[in-house]
Amino acid sequence: MARSSFAHKEDHRTSRIGWLRAAVLGANDGILSTASLVVGVAAAHSPKSSVLIAGVAGLAAGAMSMAAGEYVSVSSQADTERADLARERKELEEDNENEHKELAAIYVGRGLEPELAKEVAVQLMKHDALGAHAQEELGISVNFTARPVQAALASAATFTSGGAMPLLIALAAPGTKLAGIVFAVTLVCLAGLGTLAALAGGAPIARAAARVTFWGALAMGVTAAVGALFGTIV
Repeated sequence: MARSSFAHKEDHRTSRIGWLRAAVLGANDGILSTASLVVGVAAAHSPKSSVLIAGVAGLAAGAMSMAAGEYVSVSSQADTERADLARERKELEEDNENEHKELAAIYVGRGLEPELAKEVAVQLMKHDALGAHAQEELGISVNFTARPVQAALASAATFTSGGAMPLLIALAAPGTKLAGIVFAVTLVCLAGLGTLAALAGGAPIARAAARVTFWGALAMGVTAAVGALFGTIV
């Protein structure tokens, strides 16, 4: 019998959730933390050179912090996944019959008739027993396990890309208007970032842009107030 040539491809946005979240989080963090630091130091009436030094130091520290945090977090996830897969592999070797029953029970719980669920479990375990149990029982894909180094590099790169923007603005802006210009341009960039994220994820654009802009304005406003107060006291 000839194999079917039917290939129905659907473009679901849920496949983008992982990288989209990491990219938006890293870029947003880079823009907002660096801009807030620049605005805060500038509001304390510091010279432009001090503002730039603080911004560069904050960018470097933030990028390394993001990389380290992501590496530790994803490494913990990877360790857990490896431990669960090792345990599942051992169970398959020592009690294969009950593992068949366990997988069949999962499909019965999803609405299949017991006989059909049993046949599906047999076929899937014949093809890839560990993969079937990892996916259905643990929610882990053996082909897409956590990658700590990749996650760390991606977070550091997106943070640095985002954080470079307010630094370049601060470098070009006149010293007397530095804080205001960085504040305004950062809000525009944050709105643009929210719009891009919404377009990529299929979410409402206005809501996404407003959300990120609001929190950005709040963060920079609080930092500017602290810097101004510190500058007055000193």
